[in-house]
This record gives sequence, C-alpha cells and structure tokens, in this order.
Amino acid sequence: MKMSQSGLLVLKVFLEHASAPIYGYTLMQAAGISSGTLYPLLARFEAEGLLTSAWETSDPAKAGRPRRRLYRMTAHGTRVATEVLSQLRGGVLV
Repeated sequence: MKMSQSGLLVLKVFLEHASAPIYGYTLMQAAGISSGTLYPLLARFEAEGLLTSAWETSDPAKAGRPRRRLYRMTAHGTRVATEVLSQLRGGVLV
C-alpha cells in the first residue's frame, strides 16, 4: 500500500490511541497536519476499510459545541498500519 508521510503520521496516532475513538481535531494536533490534509486521508482510509466512523451521540446543545465525528481503527487497519510502519527504515517517522 502506497502511503504518504501524512498518512503514516495518522496511522501512527491511531495505533497509539487504539483503545478509544478519536475525533478530527485531536488527530490534527497529534499528527501535526491540517484539516485539508487530514479529512481526505480519513475518507480514503475509511473507504479502504482501515477506519470506521460515526457521529457522537451526545446532545450538541448540552455539550455546548457541534457534534464530533469519531474515528476508530478496524482490525484490518491495525494490521495494515502495523505492517506499513514496521517496514520503515532509517527513522523516517519520529
């Protein structure tokens, strides 16, 4: 699977937070990428079966903010991410 540096960063964040769903802003901060880079990656990863997503169930009025879309890595995504990241050599990804 061909993967950009940004894609690798996003996969790394998902592996580091595998136990909980993550929303976009957290991913942007953790991976250090912009929304214009992140959201196309998330859409591609979801289409490839690496991620699933769903809207959070909390009431936006009670939360005092818009609903968040939560992303979670699938078992297939975990296998792919682990494989792709393990193939890196020479400290390409910090």
